[in-house]
Amino acid sequence: MEVIEKQFRRQQEYFNEIRNISIESRISALKKLKSGLKKYESDIELALKSDLGKPAFEAFTAEIGFLYLSINYTVKHLRKWAKVRRVRSEMAQVVGTSHIYPSAYGIVLIIGPFNYPVQLLLEPLIGAIAGGNVAVLKPSELTPNVEIVMKRLMTELFDDRYVSVVTGNAKVSASLLSLPFDYIFFTGSVRVGKLVMQKASEHLTPLTLELGGKSPVIVDESANLILAAKRVVWGKFINAGQTCVAPDYVLVQESVYESFLNEVQKVIQQYYSESPKDSPDFGRIVSREHCARLARLIADNQVKIVVGGEVDVTLRYVEPTVFKEVTLADSLMEEELFGPLLPTMIYRSIEDIDQYLQAHPKPLALYIFSNNRTFSELILRRYSFGGGCVNDTITHVGSFKLPFGGVGPSGIGRYHGEASFKTFTYEKAIVKRSTRVSTSWLLPPYKNKLNLIKKVIK
Repeated sequence: MEVIEKQFRRQQEYFNEIRNISIESRISALKKLKSGLKKYESDIELALKSDLGKPAFEAFTAEIGFLYLSINYTVKHLRKWAKVRRVRSEMAQVVGTSHIYPSAYGIVLIIGPFNYPVQLLLEPLIGAIAGGNVAVLKPSELTPNVEIVMKRLMTELFDDRYVSVVTGNAKVSASLLSLPFDYIFFTGSVRVGKLVMQKASEHLTPLTLELGGKSPVIVDESANLILAAKRVVWGKFINAGQTCVAPDYVLVQESVYESFLNEVQKVIQQYYSESPKDSPDFGRIVSREHCARLARLIADNQVKIVVGGEVDVTLRYVEPTVFKEVTLADSLMEEELFGPLLPTMIYRSIEDIDQYLQAHPKPLALYIFSNNRTFSELILRRYSFGGGCVNDTITHVGSFKLPFGGVGPSGIGRYHGEASFKTFTYEKAIVKRSTRVSTSWLLPPYKNKLNLIKKVIK
């Protein structure tokens, strides 16, 4: 704790000395980050392979390449985002101009998760740098090889008074959260998110929580079932199901239920062969403990397995597993699965969909597969959720023009692209008045000035 506090004070003093980090310096830091990622690209891919069994394709597209694109987009637009904006003045600002100054918070704490331990640690950092802040990064201890690379990378790139990396377990995170940071950005589980919010409240620290939840897929009778199966299987089993916006369960209209299940089985074999364990394109669970949790769920619901079910805790392997005719009473529907388990169930009416979505309200994502535009619009407007897709899964996360985040139990706040800049800045309202023109009509003694004011306002 003493070491952590000392580092925090150093960064606090550093920011207080600079106060306003120039746009040129921010852009330079972002370009330096991109250069560093390029230099360490192979090391990062190897670390992701060791910690999560992540295929090189997924490591690049969903982590490293995503960050390259994000940095490019931010550098291109940062000057515009950071520009002081003049807005129209109201009566109270007569003979004056009104302005909005995007301003840095100060010292930002970013706590990253284990599932995308590079992207979900550094994507918030891009926003923090763009906003003119200094940052403390806390990588997940569950991905130790990535943690080592992140520490080495940041130490090489930046003065640790500007960007520092603190490593360690949950106790270290708790120590960090006890400090008066100016902003906290946390990605992780709902349970830990509640603890983070509680700790932030002690210092009235603003925060973003990127959490999760049971994100549903709805497949209606008009859907292209072959396409739906391909995109659901991809979205569910990428990163071995350890994706916060992964489809958690699938509601399928009764008339196409069996056909959809048949297509899903075909696609799993097509993507990962008859032995996913040997597939170079299927990842591993982050730890034996997480693997054991998934194994218990499989054992509890053994009779409902359509395909899959193999578990090797020693190798942290869980086979892509699909369950049929799951109900809300089953253990699979108690909380977010966060693994390669896919419950499916039949729906007959909108009331059936209501029942499932009300059991786990406000998910991080929702996906619809339908060629019925009226039905899709009904679903999109009927339920509260963070974001989603029609006839696809996950891809809404890949746009820097779309703000990403949850609502209620699935999260607070938005980021990606300009939304990241807005997250890590606040708007300072400024009025600039002229000294050449009198505004005495607003000042005491008021006498009968009120009548004039009323006439103008009304």
